Amino acid sequence: MIQGSWRALIWIGLAELCALSLWFSASVIAPELIQIWHLSSNTEAWLSASVPIGFVIGAFLSSYFGMADRFNPRKIFAISAFLGALLNALLVFVDYAFFGITLRILTGVTLAGVYPIAVKILSQWFPKKRGIAIGILIAALTLGSSLPHFVIMFFSSVNWKIVILISSLLALLSAAIVTLLLEDAPVKLSKLPFSLKLIKKVIRNKPVMLANYGYFGHMWELYAMWTWLPVFLIASFTAYAPEIPYWFMALSSFLSIGIAGGIGCVVGGVISDRIGRANLTIISMCISAICSILIGFTFGQPIWVTLVISMVWGMSVISDSAQFSAAVSEVAEVEYVGTALTFQMCIGFLLTIFSINLIPILQKIIGWEWVFAILAIGPLLGIVSMVKYRRFEMK
Repeated sequence: MIQGSWRALIWIGLAELCALSLWFSASVIAPELIQIWHLSSNTEAWLSASVPIGFVIGAFLSSYFGMADRFNPRKIFAISAFLGALLNALLVFVDYAFFGITLRILTGVTLAGVYPIAVKILSQWFPKKRGIAIGILIAALTLGSSLPHFVIMFFSSVNWKIVILISSLLALLSAAIVTLLLEDAPVKLSKLPFSLKLIKKVIRNKPVMLANYGYFGHMWELYAMWTWLPVFLIASFTAYAPEIPYWFMALSSFLSIGIAGGIGCVVGGVISDRIGRANLTIISMCISAICSILIGFTFGQPIWVTLVISMVWGMSVISDSAQFSAAVSEVAEVEYVGTALTFQMCIGFLLTIFSINLIPILQKIIGWEWVFAILAIGPLLGIVSMVKYRRFEMK
């Protein structure tokens, strides 16, 4: 059983890494798409928000109908990754913003069948001590989300379509891994009939909702940071050293988001199994809130100073993410754990739409020096919720 569960973790993690490359596949080539699609400043914001919008729609529908608890989650994952790959690949044939943004929204819908479903599958394989397991899974998600930054280091001078096609091929590989190599967990899968009682039970479960509130604060910060930190690094590095090559800036984003974040997820998972989910999330959110306030003061300063703060931020901002999911999977009843996880992510990603679009608006008003401080609000409120949740965890 132990060998089987850890083998399953390897395949799930690899599949997650490949599939989540779809998330930022268009964001890293945004300058090219802005020109090709003739995006205005208003429609440009939709490019950043399109995938989160789609994810929210998909997660809402999935949680509303209890998809993760009614059907085989492994099959949902495989189908979703396959459809996401096809929708993403269609971008190379699009010349108009409306169709391109629509495809990105639909890609987000398919990713709602990947991320929360992967956590559901993992909770089946790891009924206990799942902090490190989900930590590794979220590390794969983090690396996958930052993978386009890594790809563009080598293809920055090549046609932008290469980046899109590579991310689609990775998603197809993800579907193949889950279909051919990953086995179903050795638990009895029951096809529950559709019932609104599932989502009502989620809302009425106080420990689940406290963990959700902590997650919502965490999400207010996370994806806005992932979306705009690369832009900040380019602006900051260019202000300090105009001759700095683009590949170095892409590498800096990959190191801060992917490598540092992946390490943070694994370390956070190990620590949380020892000191508790709540304590780990409180510590992580405290550090990330401090970093979100400090990072602006490094604008235009020596590159190593900015990079150090951004990597600490990248590590702390995601190190607790897995533990909110783990907390919900542990305090929710088995019959609706999949619905609970999907509901958590639905609302969490809904918040990211607002924070992602708020950053560029405020940046024009208060500048890079202060704009990221607004993200500290989320983790500070999240800390309050997790302090309350800790009472239930200790029982």
